Amino acid sequence: MSLVLRNALVVDGSGGEARRVDVTVDGGRIASVGEGPPSPRPGAGAGEEVDLDGLVLAPGFIDIHTHYDAQVLWDPDLTPSCWHGVTTVIMGNCGFGIAPTRPGHRSTIARTLENVEGMSVEALEAGIPWSFETFPEYLDTLDAAPKRLNVGALLGHTPLRLYVLGEEAVEREATEEETERMRDLVAEALEAGAMGFATSRSPTHQGDGGRPVPSRLASTAELFRLASALGEAGRGVVQVTPGPGLFVQELAELAQQLRRPVSWTALLTGFGPRGSATGILQRQSELEGEVWPQVACRPLVMQLTLEDPFPLAQLPSFKEVLATPRARRAGLYADAAWRERARPELGRGWTSRLPTSVVAETERHGPLKGRTLADIAAERGVEPFDVLVDLSLEEDLRTRFRVVLANDDEDEVGDLLRDHRSLLGLSDAGAHASQLCDACFSTHLLGHWVRERKVLSLEEAVWRLTGHPHQAFRIPGRGLLRPGYAADLVAFDPDTVGVTEMERVWDLPAGADRLLARSQGVEHVWVNGVAVRTDGRDDPDARPGVLMRGGDA
Repeated sequence: MSLVLRNALVVDGSGGEARRVDVTVDGGRIASVGEGPPSPRPGAGAGEEVDLDGLVLAPGFIDIHTHYDAQVLWDPDLTPSCWHGVTTVIMGNCGFGIAPTRPGHRSTIARTLENVEGMSVEALEAGIPWSFETFPEYLDTLDAAPKRLNVGALLGHTPLRLYVLGEEAVEREATEEETERMRDLVAEALEAGAMGFATSRSPTHQGDGGRPVPSRLASTAELFRLASALGEAGRGVVQVTPGPGLFVQELAELAQQLRRPVSWTALLTGFGPRGSATGILQRQSELEGEVWPQVACRPLVMQLTLEDPFPLAQLPSFKEVLATPRARRAGLYADAAWRERARPELGRGWTSRLPTSVVAETERHGPLKGRTLADIAAERGVEPFDVLVDLSLEEDLRTRFRVVLANDDEDEVGDLLRDHRSLLGLSDAGAHASQLCDACFSTHLLGHWVRERKVLSLEEAVWRLTGHPHQAFRIPGRGLLRPGYAADLVAFDPDTVGVTEMERVWDLPAGADRLLARSQGVEHVWVNGVAVRTDGRDDPDARPGVLMRGGDA
């Protein structure tokens, strides 16, 4: 017997009632759950015993919405997700990724990720080894790389279009021949082990040079044709970031045609009257087809700088900004004509959000730290927009403003979390690294929504983090604490589990910065039966993660 875990409160991920039973692990898999230890393998010793008294033992958490596609190649630990009980991540969401990519398009991909996912171009250029071109080659690279966690990858529509259409991918729809070529590559990716296919039509997704990302130029017919490869293969999930002409009705039709699950990102509160998000969920549930709207358990908060104004990308004036090299953006902000164009645009869409934004990080404006733009604007006799731009210009666009974008109506968020028609997602781990850190969603859920708010039971929350994503994303052999399943396990203290304060560090390639949050109360983590965390301390040498190559549960 390799491992015996004793005296924990076992929550198995099914939603069923917690119980105090022993769990045994053998050969990287769960051998028994409370039925008494099975006979050891021939030649196996007695194994190790770990006393988990006072802790909850659950399946390792699954994060279905990450952007670790590049980071995994330089950070085998996949921090900070590994600190929060996450043992499995899905990458390639929103149709973005780094394969397939021709050598001539590498800089285009990097600049696209800079604008849409807030990634540092310098970090990407220094950190990606580019030992691959096609998606199967990328999967082989992931397979060979040592990694702490299990990873699965979706094929992204944006790199796929760029690969087949070249620079015209951001200018037009695909021809029938190009569409069939892309569909063949989707089928090839699925055969190689892609977890599915992802796309975006979001107006916020402005890529290289401030132009729409390639997937936004695709017709609905193109999307349906590419995704038909999943239906033919009988495996994989479609992940969508919706936009004009691609929302509730179309996603239901896609799921019906494919007979495959479709998940979309994200159903957030704060984009309409109270109850709007719940109303969308109800509309979606009335249609046929397996469609999972993703919800988030944390407010959507960004530490925004005008050097990287991603949240404002859909406004015409800020599309101009994204089309301008970073070194010249200050000149645009200082231009009176640009301000006159931007002011009414920002006022229409940000009436309630901009005034309440706070000066969060600054070296030059120390006395203003923690104050709202509305407060400073009233003191100066100007508008909050002017404060945003003026303070930024005085500090080389480095002043950071804490902006609450959405999902801060806790009562409605609680309603969405209790509704089993939604799927927990949108951690965005690996993206917007200098602006936010929601990779800690799992420990926040357990600390805030279970212990403090008592909105979810412990069993419901663990199901949200394990059994439900296992079901919806068809992740085989993971997400449940059952004999035969992979021994991905987390033991945490329900009385202390939670999230620390954010900290800014400069540890990315080329010295780029990011925000990090650490966990509290996560005492033990096993991945494929190997301990990667013991008594709250990580093993820096543990790399038991594997590449998951598709397949249905």
